[in-house]
Amino acid sequence: MTVIRSAVTGIGAYLPPKIVTNDDLSKFVDTSDEWIVERTGIRQRHQAAEDQAVSDLALEAARSALEAAGRTAAEVDLIIVATTTPDLTFPATATIVQRKLGAPVGIAFDIQAVCSGFVYALSVADGFVARGHSKCALVIGAEAMTRLMDWSDRGTCVLFGDGAGAVVLEPREGQGTTADQGLLSFALRADGTKQDLLFVDGGPSTTGTVGKLRMLGNQVFKHAVVNISEAIRAAAGSAGVEIADVDWFIPHQANQRILQGVAHRVGLDEAKVISTVAIHANTSAASIPLAFAHGVADGRIKPGQLLLLEAMGGGLTWGACLLRL
Repeated sequence: MTVIRSAVTGIGAYLPPKIVTNDDLSKFVDTSDEWIVERTGIRQRHQAAEDQAVSDLALEAARSALEAAGRTAAEVDLIIVATTTPDLTFPATATIVQRKLGAPVGIAFDIQAVCSGFVYALSVADGFVARGHSKCALVIGAEAMTRLMDWSDRGTCVLFGDGAGAVVLEPREGQGTTADQGLLSFALRADGTKQDLLFVDGGPSTTGTVGKLRMLGNQVFKHAVVNISEAIRAAAGSAGVEIADVDWFIPHQANQRILQGVAHRVGLDEAKVISTVAIHANTSAASIPLAFAHGVADGRIKPGQLLLLEAMGGGLTWGACLLRL
């Protein structure tokens, strides 16, 4: 049986030039490199310049992905930006990227699922590409999380960084098996009763302000390992794939201990985990595509391999995606 799959044909990334090390943070926050590394695995993060908007980060990642796919802006007919730090309350950052990229009139909108945003956005884009409504889609995760930091809160401000990653999705014919190139399965979840564990204390219809990020780290850690593991098993089970057959695990880069805990819980070899948390920190919706691009750039991730993506973020939202590159 012939089916249409949404295939990743290009991956791109962008990180702002400014690097902030743990030692840099220790100059104005009660923390240290040893304290941060021991608890999170993070050693540095990138920070957007004051005149860089999220659309600027997304634009560079999009250009990189299009180049890798051998496509031009003129061919793009769908842009989805996953972000929790948009340029403006409206319009959607995706429409701003469309304008800056010079893409033609098409479909453009944002997805807001915080750190899970890129997985959610892939699922939505799949609904367009695999059903013939898009021939060349850009799915972008882009964040300026440092703009949401309370720099007096050492429990959160040391965790986050800025950046953007993007993929190009195009239709490809398959046989309806796990050997097909493309997105194979998803498992998406949300539990709004856990809102108070991770949220921003502001918004247009409540405080009229942007607000700052608040988190109960220990509780988030506990839910992350359990929830993500369930979604991974569900995504693999839906596709009829054994977790042991996955070539690379590309998780949301929140905390090295979470990455290790999830891998252990689902029986994944830690050697198969793509980890960039030490150099990128938590870039929310940008973390998976940034890690994806990193693994491709260093030669570990190759065409034909089976990849497992996962994330959990505020909401709480979480999810997993299985794909063959």
